[in-house]
Amino acid sequence: MSKSYSKIWVHAVWSTKSRMPLIHPKMEQKLFEFLIDELKKMGCMVSIVNGMHDHVHCLFGINPQKSITDIIKQLKGSSSHFVNSNNLIPEKFIWQRGFGVFGVSHSAVDNVYRYIRDQKQHHQKRSFETEYIKFMELHGFNDVKLDDL
Repeated sequence: MSKSYSKIWVHAVWSTKSRMPLIHPKMEQKLFEFLIDELKKMGCMVSIVNGMHDHVHCLFGINPQKSITDIIKQLKGSSSHFVNSNNLIPEKFIWQRGFGVFGVSHSAVDNVYRYIRDQKQHHQKRSFETEYIKFMELHGFNDVKLDDL
């Protein structure tokens, strides 16, 4: 082939440290917009970023020249620095160490987009912990415990 093509969609999820409610309503839009800008700076295609008071979901296409670990590390590090250096909340903002990343078929991008868009309604029925464990089981991780989150 004379050209290289890549379109790898992923759904990434991570939480605040100890799942503390650090993503305040007054600052969440700034945080989500910052994450979108960071993804674009890294050459990723961004579909949506949204979340709740204790976690965030991102749907994006990976820049094939970057590892997923490097992308998430950059997002988490730069966004916590952004929140703290701009005093967007009174307490120190920090993310939990781990994350979850799941491949998304191009044909499922619209469904995942709607799922992420509707986080506020979704979490009126199900906690993050319950959601994440179900999500992990759906993707073949059957031994995840609440302590792992």
